[in-house]
Amino acid sequence: MTFNAVLCGCGAMAKGWLRAIQSTPEIAGAIRIAGLVDLNENTARALAEEFALTDAVIGTDLRHVLAETKADILFDIVIPQARFAVVEAGLDAGCHVLSEKPLAASMEEAATLVELAKKAGRIHAVVQNRRFIAGIRRLRRALEDGIIGDLTAIHCDFFLGPHFGGFREEMKNVLLLDMAIHTFDAARFVANEKPLSVFCVEKNPAGSWYAHGASANAIFEFSNDVVFTYRGSWCAEGERTSWEARWRLIGSKGMILWDGEDNFSASVAGDEQGLLRGFKTVNVSDAVSEKDTRGHASVILSFLHSIRTGEMPETASFDNINSLAMVIGAIESARLGQRVSIAA
Repeated sequence: MTFNAVLCGCGAMAKGWLRAIQSTPEIAGAIRIAGLVDLNENTARALAEEFALTDAVIGTDLRHVLAETKADILFDIVIPQARFAVVEAGLDAGCHVLSEKPLAASMEEAATLVELAKKAGRIHAVVQNRRFIAGIRRLRRALEDGIIGDLTAIHCDFFLGPHFGGFREEMKNVLLLDMAIHTFDAARFVANEKPLSVFCVEKNPAGSWYAHGASANAIFEFSNDVVFTYRGSWCAEGERTSWEARWRLIGSKGMILWDGEDNFSASVAGDEQGLLRGFKTVNVSDAVSEKDTRGHASVILSFLHSIRTGEMPETASFDNINSLAMVIGAIESARLGQRVSIAA
């Protein structure tokens, strides 16, 4: 079966979606981009021309285009402030909806969208493509294999200095809202635990070219006594970390290090006598499913599988709301200057 899809929001992010669709045969053969919607019709027309979507209905009225195309799927790539109305329109039209992150602009809106999807009997999921990469899957697999015992802590460092220009440099809470959610979601996936509380300090350091919140330091408490710490900056010039952050997992028997790129190391206690016992290296398996390590394409494939089978995707909105709660909780903690509970 080929699904009719409407893509709403035709800016730069939309190009990444369309590349993933057109370059993945299993997706390209299952989806027809039947419509493009943007507040600026010329932007939608330019996208249609660039990706040879000659038959796509072009418009500025989402509900009208959904009806005209008899859409099965809505791809929501709008800014967070517009997300609620867009997803609501898609669900009202009987569409399954795949949204760009974050799930919503507030916890109240997120909870309402989760309920609307449930009432509509439609799948609503979020693109958290950073959990669909080999490194994150290998960390999760290593913990499941028990190579370092029971997980006790995850520590992530994220230090880069990208000069985006545009809307990001004017955003409030820019690091937490626009980037940290990727690492938060990945940590939640790796730990396979529920976030319970957070204490966060957010700053806009000297030399920052952002308007607000270019750095953040957060301590999360997860269920089962697992701690997750995040240290991040988007105005850190010099030798950078990976975009995926630098990870250290601590377990009851040892630890795993991942540089966010290709380098893994794992070790457990050695046999030396004295104050320190030294360490012995252990192998981190690279046996992960290829279909789960294709980033954006894996998210869309999972979404299509869910539509066909009724199985819920990993990033279904009713679960992803926990990742949004981590972000909103961190922002609230920074505002109040105190530890706050996380409740999704």
